[in-house]
Amino acid sequence: MNTSVVPAIRIVNASKSFHRKSKALDQLSATILPGECVGLLGASGSGKSTLLRSLCGLERLDGKDSVVELFGQSLQSQGVLSADIRQMRRQTGIIFQQFNLVGRMNVLSNVLTGLLPRVPLWRSLTGRFTQDEKLQALKALASVGLADYALQRASTLSGGQQQRAAVARALLQGARILLADEPVSSLDPESARRVMDLLHHLNRSQGMTLIVSLHNVAMARKYCDRIIALRSGELVYDGPPIGLDDAKLRHLYGASSEELLLDHDVTEAPPLPLAA
Repeated sequence: MNTSVVPAIRIVNASKSFHRKSKALDQLSATILPGECVGLLGASGSGKSTLLRSLCGLERLDGKDSVVELFGQSLQSQGVLSADIRQMRRQTGIIFQQFNLVGRMNVLSNVLTGLLPRVPLWRSLTGRFTQDEKLQALKALASVGLADYALQRASTLSGGQQQRAAVARALLQGARILLADEPVSSLDPESARRVMDLLHHLNRSQGMTLIVSLHNVAMARKYCDRIIALRSGELVYDGPPIGLDDAKLRHLYGASSEELLLDHDVTEAPPLPLAA
């Protein structure tokens, strides 16, 4: 690892408990460099979502030595969020399994909500955006192959299209880090491939740091340069995909490994049209 590069994310002794006897995260430490594509792997309840939420300040860690830094700046330390948390959240986009779009609004308006942290309160309440901001939103939609759907109600889109619109919203936000929490688990195989192709393309073409939480090890091996595997809140593997073969996976997870080894189709699909 090149220690001269300021890490995109630095996690030190991340701990989080929701119940007295249950630790969602247990003294987890990791460093992620700018532009890395990291697959976050683990069975249900392993702590993946808690970790991702802590990386954008949606979850406060409770360990006395817990620290999260973004590009060398403290996001949270010992359960206290940075005074600049609102500013820091602008550089971190997060997309969820549920898409979180407003169905009755058109796609363009949904994408424009990515600007809300950066525009005055009165403009965000009235939905008044400049022509330049709307053009930026259209460009973001074009980059995910949805420019032709800008004025269509979000509720009319397929699941895969809605997830791509959520990615466009993060792009408009200006995020340097993209956190994806089980972004394809509710999608059909073809839509899942298209969304993962898109995320991989953004990582490669724009240098976005990508951390994507996945249930399926085959998908993590296909798209990610590095896998971080969690079990009961502990980091049990951190390395290249080739080092996490099926035998090692079964050793780490026992019966739960079958959940990660489910045979999802991750073969090549027709490429998603992307703007240059």
